[in-house]
Amino acid sequence: MASVLVTGAAGFIGFHLSLKLMESGYEVSGLDNLNDYYDVNLKTNRLDNLKKNPLFTFFKASLEDKGHIQKVFESKAFDYVVHLAAQAGVRYSLVNPHAYTESNITGFLNILEGCRHFKVKHLVYASSSSVYGGNERMPFSESQNVDHPLSLYAATKKANELMAHTYAHLYNIPVTGLRFFTVYGPWGRPDMALFLFTRAILAGEPIDVFNHGKMKRDFTYVDDIVEGVFRIMTQIPQGWQAAVDQPRFVPDDHPALSNAPYRVFNIGNNNPVELMDFIEAIEKKTGRKAIKNFMPLQDGDVPATYADVSSLSDAVGFKPSTSIDYGVGQFIDWYRSYYNV
Repeated sequence: MASVLVTGAAGFIGFHLSLKLMESGYEVSGLDNLNDYYDVNLKTNRLDNLKKNPLFTFFKASLEDKGHIQKVFESKAFDYVVHLAAQAGVRYSLVNPHAYTESNITGFLNILEGCRHFKVKHLVYASSSSVYGGNERMPFSESQNVDHPLSLYAATKKANELMAHTYAHLYNIPVTGLRFFTVYGPWGRPDMALFLFTRAILAGEPIDVFNHGKMKRDFTYVDDIVEGVFRIMTQIPQGWQAAVDQPRFVPDDHPALSNAPYRVFNIGNNNPVELMDFIEAIEKKTGRKAIKNFMPLQDGDVPATYADVSSLSDAVGFKPSTSIDYGVGQFIDWYRSYYNV
């Protein structure tokens, strides 16, 4: 039975991925520090669900605690590591920047070191669509330059990709980075738009609509994200082999490929949705109209995201396709049940 370490297992995506892995017969070791960035009760309730399965083992640890992370790697021989734990949120990075360097830089280094010394077959880690920063050419493709992040959060995710490539090159560790695009669904994070909008609309309170509603997001349903991660996990990168007559470390200047066992993929719905249409889907499902408070674009934010997922489709034969109406409906059904609304 193959063994997987999932960091951030009590988080939104980590919870859903852990369920999927165990349903597929994998032993899952979940790591999380259960911090209070958002409601700890939501995290512990996710964790309680995971603990019902005998295939699940939990480690409470912070990524930046080098000694504790080493003990986790010493505890079991992990075939795969899926690293989803991080300090999330673009806006919070403007308030508490040190949390991002501690968790996303030092913490990621500790995970890389664990994979290096304990011979993990494949490290899959969460990057973010935010690395595209100031790019305006749509859709965002992995072949594009990502040297202009607009938030410290985005900068740490870009740094993760650079660190991963270094370890792939130096130590031959297979690594794959996944750029997630605005993930939503049941058990979602309370700081995300769908959660905030749903809570406010059901309570009859106003919602803040940034950039005066002129936003587009490639909203991606959590089950699609999980399916993509699941398929990529066993798709171990071998490294691109340069032609003998034209040796290049990176083929055709493509930054998502390398002679090292390193890949980067987008995972997005490939179908950006206007923010006002997203709000309309919530209104339709709840049967209530939103009270909109129009606001300017926030620092660190971008007006649009749109994923080119052709590389993902070519690699694993899958691309996200869940409709907004279905996904929003599933979230609101969960929200009403969970909070007894």
